[in-house]
Amino acid sequence: MVSLLGFRTASAQAAIPVSKENVTKAMRAASEFYRNKLALHGGYVYYYSLDLKERWGEGKASPDQIWVQPPGTPTVGMAFLSAYEATGDQFYLDAATDAALALVYGQLKSGGWTNSIDFNPRSKLTAEYRNGKGRGKNNSTLDDGITQSAIRLIIHVDQAHKFQHKQIHESAQVALNALLAAQFPVGAFPQVWTEPVPPIPARPASFPQYDWRTEGRIKNYWDYYTLNDGLAGYVCTTLLEAYEIYKDERLKQAVLKLGDFLIVSQLPEPQPAWAQQYNYDMQPIWARRFEPPAITGGETQDVIATLMRIYRFSGEKKYLEPIPRALAWLTRSQLPDGQLARYYELQTNRPLYMNRSGKKYSLTYDDSDLPRHYGWKITSEVRELEREFKAVSAGRKLQTEPTPKQLLTRVKAILYDLDDQARWISVSTGERLVGQPKFPVKTRYIASDRFSSNLETLSQYLQQLKSQ
Repeated sequence: MVSLLGFRTASAQAAIPVSKENVTKAMRAASEFYRNKLALHGGYVYYYSLDLKERWGEGKASPDQIWVQPPGTPTVGMAFLSAYEATGDQFYLDAATDAALALVYGQLKSGGWTNSIDFNPRSKLTAEYRNGKGRGKNNSTLDDGITQSAIRLIIHVDQAHKFQHKQIHESAQVALNALLAAQFPVGAFPQVWTEPVPPIPARPASFPQYDWRTEGRIKNYWDYYTLNDGLAGYVCTTLLEAYEIYKDERLKQAVLKLGDFLIVSQLPEPQPAWAQQYNYDMQPIWARRFEPPAITGGETQDVIATLMRIYRFSGEKKYLEPIPRALAWLTRSQLPDGQLARYYELQTNRPLYMNRSGKKYSLTYDDSDLPRHYGWKITSEVRELEREFKAVSAGRKLQTEPTPKQLLTRVKAILYDLDDQARWISVSTGERLVGQPKFPVKTRYIASDRFSSNLETLSQYLQQLKSQ
């Protein structure tokens, strides 16, 4: 049976015609559905029920709430921008502009963003917005790429408008100035800021000399040096893209300062890797009660990748020097199944976990009964990082783009999966999702990350056609 859009057939996927016309038609139909049916003041959340009555971000969203944290509004907006660049269709720039303006509405007085925006000025879910229409906290955050992703969308939309859209251009400048003011002299960033950070002198990383299990807890850990949840990579990408757009020398220097921090924050042997949170003495510290001072597999991988990007940007070999020791540590720290633990005990390097009883957490080396709300193990990317390091050291670039054949296969699947209402429907398998919604298995829902990824892929296919 042929769908309303004419893509799905009773035959196999291989029979679906992939052409510029069909791809363009699918992109526009899916985007019109997303923008016209799902957007709230131009913004988006993570997930939608098929009847559109329920919306989720980090938990259920209010009727007036959109999400900043990926894969919310900035993720969707960037996909629209990619579609605009691939097609030249003004519809997509308008959709991206709407998303950017939704973010401008929720920009905080401190210059960045928190995880969501509520358009009801009387709601308890608002924050202290620059526009004066909110109340509450003024905590600009770099956690989970929140402020970084908002900045990226706004600066790219600013560029698309040739810097002539007054609201968006002003927001971009406020945000970038605030981000630069949030960088410590050592080059680190906090997880959260409300004002420019204090001028703390730089120190090399070291292991704490006290009993870290019971001492040294800092309530407002978010004010200190942070690498948690890919902060280094997110910030580096934002600064690099902003520098390419505005050619502001301050942005270049901020990238180099970040790289300098990544060098000095590497712990000494026997664990030449990185922690997710540091105090001003450059020692690992507690964050939340289930986040102990430790060496972390995920942050270490993110830092290695970020150092290589900074080397490619700067050409300064000092940014490569920490990497061989860190790669060796990753290799010897892999678990028997090839994964990495999120945490490794300081100095002993034993994989470190938590047990939970109610709200109480206790440290353990046993991984047989782990709390399910947190990812205690992560995928090892050491082989990919080793290959990239060899390439970067030799002045080569790795092939990261899909081949034409791989891209064609993806495009066929995307066209086939588009239903007759121009939706890409996801089905819950019980896997852990961003935002941790408790969807029963086989629940059907609409996901912003899937829409955005598919639109990006279709745009990439059109760009490939242009280059042929």
